[in-house]
Amino acid sequence: EEDALRILEDLFKEKEMVLMTGGSGLFAKVVTEGLDEMPEVDPQIRSQIIQEYEEKGLAFLQEEVRKGDPAYFAVVDTQNPQRLMRALEVIRGTGRPFSSFRKQEKVKRPFRVLKIGLNRDREELYRRIDERMDQMIDAGLFEEAEKFFEKRHLNALQTVGYQEIFGFLEGKYDREEAIRLLKRNSRRYAKRQLTWFKKDTEIQWFNPSEFNQIEKWVEQQIGLSKS
Repeated sequence: EEDALRILEDLFKEKEMVLMTGGSGLFAKVVTEGLDEMPEVDPQIRSQIIQEYEEKGLAFLQEEVRKGDPAYFAVVDTQNPQRLMRALEVIRGTGRPFSSFRKQEKVKRPFRVLKIGLNRDREELYRRIDERMDQMIDAGLFEEAEKFFEKRHLNALQTVGYQEIFGFLEGKYDREEAIRLLKRNSRRYAKRQLTWFKKDTEIQWFNPSEFNQIEKWVEQQIGLSKS
């Protein structure tokens, strides 16, 4: 967060407007609203939770978080095991709900934020995701995952893409099934991301082809901000 704000400060010395694109919804939230200050938790607690997740599955995580922090469970992406495991390790490590550590108010930034969301037709979006997965596979995704196989329990590798291939390398299913799961889970992830972003009422949505409308809207907003 501090590094991003320092870079923005330098950019605003030269530019009136800075465009930030890509990344996750969490990254955008950190830059525009501030990072929640979470407590340090014993790594052994997380290791234990990972082991329980591997043995008992996603439903176990969902139920544990639901019991430990109903407020957070009501807003979290319940299909995202990483978010659930992070919440559960804080709950177990501190004895307090995960939501009690989250900021109740947005941090005021020294710049105005305009949020633009791009939303394609769902069929086109899924087609592009499948094509992108084929490109990544052709570029060596399976070989890359194999290099990290021994470290597959690391948090950074608990993601869509690696997990499906790790399952293949563990002999749970064949390569064809791994590719099917990879594409399916990538589409599901995109759907969850859209659902998450749609909760933000500050986002103005456009189709990517509507460049002129986007440009016009930004100009209008800048005009309002200068008036």
